[in-house]
Amino acid sequence: MQKEHPAIRALFQPHNMGKGAALRRGIQEATGEFVVIQDADLEYDPAEYPLLLEPLIDGKADVVYGSRFMGGRPHRVLYFWHSVGNWLLTLFSNALTDLNLTDMETCYKVFRREIIQSIRLEENRFGFEPEVTVKIAKRRLRVYEVGISYSGRTYEEGKKSDGKMAFARSGAWSNSR
Repeated sequence: MQKEHPAIRALFQPHNMGKGAALRRGIQEATGEFVVIQDADLEYDPAEYPLLLEPLIDGKADVVYGSRFMGGRPHRVLYFWHSVGNWLLTLFSNALTDLNLTDMETCYKVFRREIIQSIRLEENRFGFEPEVTVKIAKRRLRVYEVGISYSGRTYEEGKKSDGKMAFARSGAWSNSR
């Protein structure tokens, strides 16, 4: 892919260090104006980047969350208890941060590069979402949320869930930088 698109740089970790560690590395290496978090499984459609970037380009936002639960975008219907867990994690996060998000656990988050690079991130696993949410709320950044489509996978297709860890760690980040 790098041969076809020279602007793309592939970064490799010495071993699997977790999602949070991979995101920290990518964020550290970013040089563009904005940083888009995109999971490799393509449950989220890269064709929606313009939708996510619009509030940033218009100067209205510092951070944009793509929400699977607002707007009229199509999404695959999957697991009831997964959605309940997501709702509880988002509710807990909103209570800690005084934000009013509909989907804190979304993969799709877009940041002004200088802002995300200035936040000290520590989580190595799937706790990136609550950690970054707490830390952007503490900075009182301008957060927007836009409706996105979602093509979720089943557990048989490789879906992972680490909600218990994210829930447990959320409280710890509320006391950190």
